Amino acid sequence: MPRPLPKKISARQHEITVDFLNAVDRHLDDVLNGRVEDMWEIRDFADHLHIHPTHLSNTIKLTTGKAPCWPIEDKIMRMAKEMLADNSLPINQIAGRLTFDPSNFTKFFKRFEGVTPKQYRESLLVY
Repeated sequence: MPRPLPKKISARQHEITVDFLNAVDRHLDDVLNGRVEDMWEIRDFADHLHIHPTHLSNTIKLTTGKAPCWPIEDKIMRMAKEMLADNSLPINQIAGRLTFDPSNFTKFFKRFEGVTPKQYRESLLVY
């Protein structure tokens, strides 16, 4: 039977996770508001948190049960959906604000939502 994880290690893992999720929120807010132009990758978040990228990835997987890219992609999708609900914003402008070129934004969006951004927007107009 495996021994329980010492409380100090467990607390540090959760501290790293909280710090990572807060950094994701701040970074995506900076992206959305034009304060930064490039989307960070896991290694950038790890550098920001002063830990090794592998340690960050393993910790996030352990504490959340999901890959470290999941909270980033999930938040981007929520932001994209919110912007798509505003018909005055062209889809290519939404893509640019989220640091995508239009083609990659469409692929990204469809992978998670099952429809293109245009189809998603049109579905909002039906109701």
